[in-house]
Amino acid sequence: MIDFDALVRANAPLNAFTDFDGSAEGGGGALAGLTVGVKANIAVAGMPWTAGCEVYRGRVAPKDAAVVTKLRAAGAAIIGMLNMEEAALGAKTDNPWFGKTQNPHKTGYTPGGSSGGSGSAVAAGLCDIALGTDTMGSVRIPAAYCGVYGFKPAQTSVSQEGLELAEEWLDCIGPLARSLDLLESAARVMTDFGDGDAASGPLVTLAETGVDCELEVIEKFRDVIRLAGSEIAVAQLAHPLSRIRFAGFIKTSKAMAAHFADAGQDKLSANLQKLLTYGPKRSDADWAEDQAILAETAQAVQDIVAKHAAIILPTAPQGAFSHSEDAPANQADYTCLANIANLPAISLPMGVDDAGMPLGLQIVGRTGHEADLFQLAREFDAKLQAYRRPDHFLAK
Repeated sequence: MIDFDALVRANAPLNAFTDFDGSAEGGGGALAGLTVGVKANIAVAGMPWTAGCEVYRGRVAPKDAAVVTKLRAAGAAIIGMLNMEEAALGAKTDNPWFGKTQNPHKTGYTPGGSSGGSGSAVAAGLCDIALGTDTMGSVRIPAAYCGVYGFKPAQTSVSQEGLELAEEWLDCIGPLARSLDLLESAARVMTDFGDGDAASGPLVTLAETGVDCELEVIEKFRDVIRLAGSEIAVAQLAHPLSRIRFAGFIKTSKAMAAHFADAGQDKLSANLQKLLTYGPKRSDADWAEDQAILAETAQAVQDIVAKHAAIILPTAPQGAFSHSEDAPANQADYTCLANIANLPAISLPMGVDDAGMPLGLQIVGRTGHEADLFQLAREFDAKLQAYRRPDHFLAK
């Protein structure tokens, strides 16, 4: 039996879940005995399907999203809906309609976004697995900030049916969990998981001077390079990561502006309204340049991964920060590449910063070689041993 009274009490200071399904129960299968929380932009039959938006308050999902159907069939108990950034556009999970979500490692700090409720709930032990969505890093950044594990499949490897999309070309549903074993179990159920032949070639990282990366992240990543135990190749992209990420943001802003064109202004926050102006006001020449940068980057990253076992990078250029601070624009500088190139990627704990907040390591692999990607992540995880349970944790 699931103790929903205990869940409600443990959730109260975090606001990770917005709604619980007190009747939830699991079945038999690969995920029997496991509980799953679902980001509020993914449909769960009979539950609120708000996407973190006031305009969708009161909307109830008529049926399960395809990934939820698969999880149920594998025996998972779908226990409720998780808080998120309004419309999945943002990276703090300070939602003007449903409240801010706290990082269980430190109250007052962001869990990241847009899947902040997913990262917080998993880190705090409120559920075994959480579903998030990732447009340019929104599964992996909360995983990094909350010190857990997150997987973004290749977009073409997982159904987006039942997802309130932000940007169709970039969006992807992915799981978060407190171990790579749990993460892989969910990924194998949800996605077209490849057990292709072992990928060959050295690991590679990117030469990048355009990211304002915190010193503690740089130092921890250098430790990872030393732990790798083999030569790490270095590749160079044609455009700065900040420019690539901005092109992805423009594409997302333009798509979402069209999506919300008929929404009443009183149903959209001032912040979201501002973010939705960037895409439509882009000149034709600038939009063409953005599209060209995305296409060039996708091909370049795919070519790099084809020649190497995987790309390793920090997940984010910083650790979690206070909710009182403005969100850095560069949070997705590293994570955007996997979405743009339609590649699978994992974030795993890399260490902590001086404030004791978790930092993440990202590994980007080949589509069809997901088993190799998880094996590589396990090798780094065993060397790093960086997972730490927060003080705010619901022991079952």
